Amino acid sequence: MATVADTVVATLKASGISRVYGLPGDSLNGFTDALRRDGDITWEHVRHEENAAFAAAAEAGLTDELAVCVGSCGPGNLHLVNGLFDANRSRVPVLAIAAQIPIAEIGSEYFQETHPQLMFKECSVYAELVSDASQLPRILEIAMRAAVERRGVAVVVIPGDIFLRQDEAKRPIAIVRRAEPITRPSDDELQRAATLLNGAKRVTILGGAGVAGAHDELIALAAKLKAPIVHALRGKDRVEYDNPYDVGMTGLLGFASGYRAMLSCDVLLMLGTDFPYQQFYPEDATVIQVDIRGEHLGRRRRVDLGLVGTVRDTLDALIPLVDTNSDGKHLDDSVSHYKKSRERLDDLAVNDHNRTPIHPQYVARLVDELADEDAVFTTDVGSPVVWACRYLTMNGKRRLLGSFNHGTMATGVPHAIGAQSAYPGRQVVSLSGDGGLAMGLGELLTLVQNKLPVKIVVFNNSSLNFVELEMKAAGIVTFATDLENPNLAEVARAVGLHGQRVERPDDLEDALREAFAYQGPALVEVLTARQELSIPPAITAEQVKGFTLYAIRTVMSGRGDELVDLADTNLVRRLLK
Repeated sequence: MATVADTVVATLKASGISRVYGLPGDSLNGFTDALRRDGDITWEHVRHEENAAFAAAAEAGLTDELAVCVGSCGPGNLHLVNGLFDANRSRVPVLAIAAQIPIAEIGSEYFQETHPQLMFKECSVYAELVSDASQLPRILEIAMRAAVERRGVAVVVIPGDIFLRQDEAKRPIAIVRRAEPITRPSDDELQRAATLLNGAKRVTILGGAGVAGAHDELIALAAKLKAPIVHALRGKDRVEYDNPYDVGMTGLLGFASGYRAMLSCDVLLMLGTDFPYQQFYPEDATVIQVDIRGEHLGRRRRVDLGLVGTVRDTLDALIPLVDTNSDGKHLDDSVSHYKKSRERLDDLAVNDHNRTPIHPQYVARLVDELADEDAVFTTDVGSPVVWACRYLTMNGKRRLLGSFNHGTMATGVPHAIGAQSAYPGRQVVSLSGDGGLAMGLGELLTLVQNKLPVKIVVFNNSSLNFVELEMKAAGIVTFATDLENPNLAEVARAVGLHGQRVERPDDLEDALREAFAYQGPALVEVLTARQELSIPPAITAEQVKGFTLYAIRTVMSGRGDELVDLADTNLVRRLLK
């Protein structure tokens, strides 16, 4: 007779799961042994459970299918929590199997005792303890369905001894696949939306991750409305490509053109986005918001009309009701402004030949030019996200992954592990900061052990660079942000990667070409300018005040040499205008 662990493995396999990310532990022995005996689901060994959850999140984000990570009892599954927060906030379907201490010991403060079903409540759509073997098939099916239908994390807590018990349940093995319903607003609501759009003179569209699968419909609507399209960060790879109406990204990392197109509209149409920064929304425009999650309507900006539905289904029904706008002034003006913004950004991404350290913009531009047409890019939070957003070109085949909602450090390499595991023949490139890489340095060993040919480009500026920027904008003298790094390329070579360190811009292109052509994992460490600050699309009086205070306090603290380097940066030049 099969064990409970055998039933878990059979259920996962029946639902298309082909790999599990995690570290082994004694409370997981029944499960890992069942995997070994079955032989069809691979064990993707990582060096830290947090990164198992990040890897599963990346796989789920790319495939749009359920991915699985596991953790042993106590500290093992506790380590999953940050990666599960990232997955849940990114709305990707992940099942976490959290092993528990023996069932009879729960509540006795036993060795390594925690209560995972309580701990994971905040970062999941479902979390439940299996306290009897007979519960397992049903609880597991409920969890898997919750993850795929609610697009989030589901946690099943299973005591180690229950894994080993005989499964006497008569319930057949469940096959869990995501349903594909048609979801759109009512005819009356669609007509109200059309009336607002037809009566507008200047419509701007803001698209987010929810535009996935609706690119054709998005372009068709923009064509009828003569509407510029702005994208949020998570909408970049869904919105930007083959889009003559694209005017860039808005937000703290965005373009001036995206910010301007939002503020100058009289109707803002929000499609599949939960863009959180209220200061970037227009104050006086009429706002229509489309989201599959009704509870998210109006929570960032008061809406005049909230519509529940997928973007594709909603636009399919809305487009026939929308009149063709003959006035293209708002669109032409927005596109023209975007071209100027784009040119200014591209002017910064140049090879200054002998100037060192290297401009990070130039690094990102070369990565964009040399990477494959269907490359998957992953990025650490911080300045690598800025350069990825501004210089990576999306084309409908490329994907960009990062912790864009949860905002945690050190996701570049673990996300790349999940992406490369799911797509072994596809190029995966991690844009990593030196701080982020160091935080998860052990996963370099995972790349070698699992034979994953991930390419890592490290922006090494010897600092927690984005934290420094935040301090400066707040008027605070930078403190505790220095990083004393080893030669990271040598570290990479020591553990089995191809490693190369680049200090001069003229050497960068050859180094990247060699790394991208290498058959195994490769790391290119680039010494980049520490004082190369990103320019937000709008600079507030508070930021000017803060930056001025930072400069005064820095001089008074005896660190005025920092301002000599900073004086040539783009942000300073703009502040002085």
